[in-house]
Amino acid sequence: MNLDLTGKHALVCGGSQGIGKAAAIELALLGADVTLLARTQESLDAAVAALPTTHAAQAHATIAADMRDPAALRAKVEAVAGSRAVHVFVNNTGGPPGGTAHAAGVDEYLAAFNQHLVAAQTLLQALLPGMKAAGYGRVVNVISTSVKEPIRNLGVSNTIRGATASWAKTLAGELGPFGITVNNVLPGYTKTQRLEQILGDRAKATGKNESEVAAAMLATVPAGRFADASELGAVIAFLASPAAGYINGINVPVDGGRMQSL
Repeated sequence: MNLDLTGKHALVCGGSQGIGKAAAIELALLGADVTLLARTQESLDAAVAALPTTHAAQAHATIAADMRDPAALRAKVEAVAGSRAVHVFVNNTGGPPGGTAHAAGVDEYLAAFNQHLVAAQTLLQALLPGMKAAGYGRVVNVISTSVKEPIRNLGVSNTIRGATASWAKTLAGELGPFGITVNNVLPGYTKTQRLEQILGDRAKATGKNESEVAAAMLATVPAGRFADASELGAVIAFLASPAAGYINGINVPVDGGRMQSL
């Protein structure tokens, strides 16, 4: 199986922590040069220092940028991609706050749309010339199982994640002829800051403590545990590899068997 990413350049958004950081580590282990993107340089410096190197020519870098500022985001990413093509784009950013769909304000929907879909489109357009020229591209969107089964009290997130999944499926058909694949990874309950936020929100809403909330969540997972971020990182890295070249336009749930739908 060809998993070798030596000579390939990966851009990992949200790469300073959680699933993004785990994906960056796995991509680096496969030989890729990895550029981490996140908001704060301090967290990026710590994350890039932890990335492994597998060969002498391998080099990692960082971009401090905010997904909520499309113009600055595009300028910074184009500067990097202009000096060296990016072949792997891991589209990953924090989810919107919890709450019901009907009570959310229009401004909440617009903010989430801009942070997720507009930012992703901005980055894609900055990276596409290099992918097309190389005849090799991998876009991996880290979204949510809510694209198949909406999650209660995540109304805005459910809506925007679904839009991102449809965007990705459309792109898969458009970009496949250029050797570019577009796939979605759907994390289940994963040990990240996002899970801590969800546990806290549910505890506050129900009056239960977080241990009780966690136990109720795990009761729905056949695997009986929360995922480690590294398990998501491994799936992302595989989809970025040459071995996954004929996998295009799919959703890959990594949820321990929690979802009831096919």
